[in-house]
Amino acid sequence: MNKNVFFREATLRICGRLDLQRAMENTLAYIQKIIPADALHIGLFDPATSMGRTIVRICPDHWPKVAANVPIPEAAVPRVTEEWRSDFSFGILNDAREEEPCIQELIGLFWPEDVSVLRTSLIMESRMIGMLLLAAAGCNRYDESHAELMGMLNEPFSIALTNALQYEEIVRLKEMLEEDNRYLHKELRHISGDRIIGSDFGLREVMQMVRQVAPLESPVLLLGETGTGKELLANALHAASPRHSGPFVKVNCGGLPEGLIDSELFGHEKGAFTGAVALKKGRFERADGGTLFLDEVAELPLGAQVRLLRVLQSREIERVGGTETIPVNVRIISATHRNLEQMVKEGGFREDLWFRLNVFPIMIPPLRQRNQDIPALLEYLVARKCKEMKITRKVHIPEGTMEFLRQHSWPGNIRELQNLVERGLIQSQARASGTAVLVLDMPRIPSLRPVMKNPDSSDEPILSFDDAAGRHIRRALEKTHGKIMGEDGAAALLGLHPSTLRGKMRKLGISKKEKS
Repeated sequence: MNKNVFFREATLRICGRLDLQRAMENTLAYIQKIIPADALHIGLFDPATSMGRTIVRICPDHWPKVAANVPIPEAAVPRVTEEWRSDFSFGILNDAREEEPCIQELIGLFWPEDVSVLRTSLIMESRMIGMLLLAAAGCNRYDESHAELMGMLNEPFSIALTNALQYEEIVRLKEMLEEDNRYLHKELRHISGDRIIGSDFGLREVMQMVRQVAPLESPVLLLGETGTGKELLANALHAASPRHSGPFVKVNCGGLPEGLIDSELFGHEKGAFTGAVALKKGRFERADGGTLFLDEVAELPLGAQVRLLRVLQSREIERVGGTETIPVNVRIISATHRNLEQMVKEGGFREDLWFRLNVFPIMIPPLRQRNQDIPALLEYLVARKCKEMKITRKVHIPEGTMEFLRQHSWPGNIRELQNLVERGLIQSQARASGTAVLVLDMPRIPSLRPVMKNPDSSDEPILSFDDAAGRHIRRALEKTHGKIMGEDGAAALLGLHPSTLRGKMRKLGISKKEKS
């Protein structure tokens, strides 16, 4: 085998496409003509979380399926960490049965029982950026000559992986910017022109407070149930402020993985951690000169609250892995549906951060307390949804519908009404195929029921949101005998993902063995 020809032909395939998956498919098809190779796997390892991340995997259909993120067995972590941090370029494993049990367990996550594996470290600028694994069915398939050939391709593979990770980061940032743009112009905008629906009726006092505080630099805390339009009000505050020409950047604090909070908020330097292949500006830097909206701020863990408080006090940030202090000029608007004062008393939220955010609180009333806005909201939402769904027929709302809607409790508020309108339009089209008019008969939708008032309800104590949620979760756990996952588990009963339910249980201090 001419090594120069091998290097040239393999490199052309490795770096021939920006799509790393397709490039590796072409590469494997070439390499397996020269080296035993039934499968190719490129992955990363993060020693901080003991997680492996799959970037590319090509293997026969009957071989083990591997998730995008794989927890490394605890007993194998020291060995994997040592290999990840070492500077040797390759390793050969020809018989897993000769390995210690923890390594056999790890191999079993990725490969069938009888397999040979050739590992090549992918190194760029003296830094480990990934692992390339070739695997061939059967034992004793690899020798030093195979490792030498693959070692020649370290640089092309490393360049291809680096380019792919950088491209992935660019796409992610582009999607974030597009999301912000959609938010500004489309998402959750119950606005007719520059007028917020309800500003003359149910939201009159709220809009007066918005007009009072918008010209100032004071932090604003928006309080209200889910779906009441806190994002909309934050956008209105920004639009009416002297910062309106600057960026409006939203952070969903409840949607940030704990390990990525600092990177998302403050950014990171290139090489700060595994996968940090380029410098990244955080949300604070992106919002410089404008407004930063911290949605669901109560969901931040205590450690992140400390770091956020420090930034709010100093108006300076440091990127993860960096030493440079960067001044930031942002106005903070935060929002939550939870009772922060109660969380402070219970130790779930820092009192000093609460004081910092709670300078000018605005309570947004739920839809059931401003049902006079329902006709205008319904008219607006019907017009908007018809445009989105490309419905050109006239929509008729039967007599009595408004009164029916006013009797509903609207636990999901405006978001629930929006979903209900879309569902009603879909069903109306199915019932009125071919006619010129759609009859939006919303009382016929099974999920919508008017509230029946209990005459004795005035004597019942009003529970806090967390107490009510905790009681509801405990009832579900009691009914499922503590089982969380599965079709007959508490998560399915409550309509939640199991990890979401576990997160809520941790926050509320609920054990799965508890009963109501």
